[in-house]
Amino acid sequence: MASKKFKLLLGMTCLMSLTAFSQVGVRSYEDSSVIPSKRLPQHTEFLNGTYNYPAKPRNQWEVGIKAGKFTVMGDVPSLFLTPGFGVHVRKALGYMFSLRAEYMYGIGKGMHYAPGTGYAGKQGNPWNDLGYGTANGPNNVYYNYKTVTQDLSLQGVITLNNIRFHKAKTGFVFYGFGGIGATIYETKINALNDAGRPYFEFDQIAAANPAVYKDRKDIRKALKDAMDNSYETKAENHGDYRAKLFGQTVRPSATVGAGVAFKLGPRFNLALEDRHTFIKDDLLDGQRWQETGSLTGDFDSYNFASLGLNYNIGAKAVEPLYWLNPLDYAYQEIRNPKLMKIPDPVLPDADGDGVTDQFDQEQTPAGCPVDSHGVSLDTDGDGVPDCKDKELITPTYCQPVDADGVGKCPVPCPDPATCPGLFVKTNECADKLGLLPSISFKANSNTLSADAEAVLATVAGKLRNAPECKVVVVGYCSSSKKEQQLSWDHVNKVITYLVEKQGISEDRFIFNYGQEGGDCNTVDLRAATGDESGPARVEPPHPNLRKK
Repeated sequence: MASKKFKLLLGMTCLMSLTAFSQVGVRSYEDSSVIPSKRLPQHTEFLNGTYNYPAKPRNQWEVGIKAGKFTVMGDVPSLFLTPGFGVHVRKALGYMFSLRAEYMYGIGKGMHYAPGTGYAGKQGNPWNDLGYGTANGPNNVYYNYKTVTQDLSLQGVITLNNIRFHKAKTGFVFYGFGGIGATIYETKINALNDAGRPYFEFDQIAAANPAVYKDRKDIRKALKDAMDNSYETKAENHGDYRAKLFGQTVRPSATVGAGVAFKLGPRFNLALEDRHTFIKDDLLDGQRWQETGSLTGDFDSYNFASLGLNYNIGAKAVEPLYWLNPLDYAYQEIRNPKLMKIPDPVLPDADGDGVTDQFDQEQTPAGCPVDSHGVSLDTDGDGVPDCKDKELITPTYCQPVDADGVGKCPVPCPDPATCPGLFVKTNECADKLGLLPSISFKANSNTLSADAEAVLATVAGKLRNAPECKVVVVGYCSSSKKEQQLSWDHVNKVITYLVEKQGISEDRFIFNYGQEGGDCNTVDLRAATGDESGPARVEPPHPNLRKK
């Protein structure tokens, strides 16, 4: 019977080897082929972004074989080399929980080094029935047994470490399991020699040489030498008190255990596990120590420590879920969103000036250059935007201007006594330098723009061509300390730039700030008259309010 089972296990191994290298479906949350039909609606909603959770994919079954050490925990000490074999089928119901159906076949053996007498006079005990302890039989019994045990169980398996926060997958998993099932067993004892007689010889030799057989190792060796390996006699088995299947005792059983599996590839893994099975029976080892004949007492159990090879089967399915990390999807979406709906940014720009409406302070005519706030540029501050200004730089003293941004400047006059109103005396430097531009600053700012610096570079060129001429730098507004200081800052900024950046001598400028009649954010430049003088530097009126 055992040889048939070995052949069956070998055949299953060969079958798995032939299909070992078949391709396994690669996991993808967008792959509908691995989604069962009943979960396709959820999958569709997930792909459309109307449901947050992907559908659980179809996952493979696991089949496995194992072999190891089978040990009976009973009243008679077990021998070490006792084999066990098993096969199982496992299916994951989730990422942590799976169900496993397992069949186990074990051969347990045991032998006691100490003689016993508990069999004496007990009805139904085979030792007593064979003549041990009688006048014509051996005085002592050295209890021994061989039990063939089989069980079939359904187990729940919990995977402990496949959910990982700092690594995509693991090469090994720890798991624990427990379940219920049924155990059948048949136990026999080695009570007769090859002639069918009780073992008188060893009992007589041991009694005659107590000094030689005082050590348990010596006793066990002597027992093995004296006895054959027939196990010809059925051990006590409760008779009709226990249910039988094919003549063997049947008992319900409960199993617990733990293991670790090491991944060898997409389909194979190697498992090392230990399971312990409890049955409500004290005759698994063929011996109970109660003298009363009661069926209660200390129950036997058995242990199966094994090394197994497992294989995943199934087409159009992902690996068993207990090998996958369910956090993969969440981390993939965080790092590289594929299904996440990200709305397009809404940045309207009604006037098309390049500044979005939420920041635009003016609806600008098409083609007009604007500043960062969407306001039309007005370099000379005359109220006409640059895109409509036919005179881009109009000095303040030539303002106000007409609708085209052209100012009306004073006309030179040879005799001031005859020139009323706007007319002034002829100024040679004014003729040489021409109309000088105004410099505009942003409100409450003391920073020269790139355009202003370009204008001042033009002014510096004119000054180099007329080295005998001076320029009056005029700033406006003085109604408050803040305005006075800001006017000084503007004038000082213009003179400093022309001196330090353009190399014009400082004594060619007349510092004039805090004047009335002009824009607070504008500085005017004009040629000085022949008799006009003034300092090139003035101390700031309110240094604590000075702009940096």
